Amino acid sequence: MEIDDILKLIDAVASRDVAEFSLESEGSSLKIVRGRPAPPPPPLPAGERKPAETRGSVEVEVEKAAPVDPKTHLIKSPIVGTFYASPGPSAEPYVKTGDRIKMGQVLCIVEAMKLMNEIESDVSGVVQAMLVENGQPVEYGEGLLEIRLDG
Repeated sequence: MEIDDILKLIDAVASRDVAEFSLESEGSSLKIVRGRPAPPPPPLPAGERKPAETRGSVEVEVEKAAPVDPKTHLIKSPIVGTFYASPGPSAEPYVKTGDRIKMGQVLCIVEAMKLMNEIESDVSGVVQAMLVENGQPVEYGEGLLEIRLDG
C-alpha cells in the first residue's frame, strides 16, 4: 500500500465521521482510530488531594495534613507486620482507650517474620484512640495509637 493510498483512506475516514477503520491486505494491516482528546479531570474537592508535581510520567500526589494538635502524639509502627493489642489471644490488651500510660510502657506488639516486637511508648499521657484493630496488618510508619500528652 502506497502512502498516497493511506492518505486517501485517512481523508475518507475523517470526512465520514468514522471512529475506527481497519484494513488488512497482502500481509499488511492498517488501523485508523479517530478520537477526541479526553476532557480534563473534574476539580478535586477542596482540602482533599492535589497534584503536587510531575516527574517524568509519574504524577505525585500530596495529601493535605489535618491540623496537628501539639498536645497529641502518634505512636507509629516501626516495621511492617501484624498488630496485636495483647500478648496472647485470651489475654487482656496492653492498653485501652482512656488508659494513662508512662514512657517506656509496652503498648502493643507488631509481629514480623514470627518475631513479636513490643512497641513501647516514647511519651507519657492518655490513650486517646486505638487506630488499628487487633490482627490487622500494618505498614512502616502507620499510626497505631494516638496519645494525649500530659501537661
